[in-house]
Amino acid sequence: MATTRLDPIDRKILAELQADGRMTNVELARRVGISAPPCLRRVRTLEESGLIRGYHADVDARELGFEVQVFASVGLVSQAEADLGAFEDRCRAWPLVRECHMLNGEVDFILKCVAPDLGSFQRFLTEELTAADNVASVKTSLVIRRAKDEPGVPFDVLEERLARDA
Repeated sequence: MATTRLDPIDRKILAELQADGRMTNVELARRVGISAPPCLRRVRTLEESGLIRGYHADVDARELGFEVQVFASVGLVSQAEADLGAFEDRCRAWPLVRECHMLNGEVDFILKCVAPDLGSFQRFLTEELTAADNVASVKTSLVIRRAKDEPGVPFDVLEERLARDA
């Protein structure tokens, strides 16, 4: 479902749920200015279309004992589609890898990893990541502190663009 097919109410529903996925349907309907039954139908349609992929709690990794966060830039020997897919499958199986993005440029993938301590990450790095088939190089950057962590998309920027294009 392209953004051009979303009306302002659908976009408002998405923005509100992105900000607070725990609100009741009644509260959501009130915030977007429609009654509860059509609001629920719209939410279900957005879920079925894949625009809403799920709901989750935003947990504090450090408070839970995951003191180490690392970004790992990975270069592969081969970028054949089968090899890219095999690496992506491997990343999905590694619990310490929380995000995996294929990039264009000097690096093939960037991984966001978390670990309880440096020793745990080092074991993962040496025994799993660098030892994985098709991995040619890995460069890591340890996160010192986080300045911003905004999930989702900036709906206000989308609304400005849509208003400009109208």
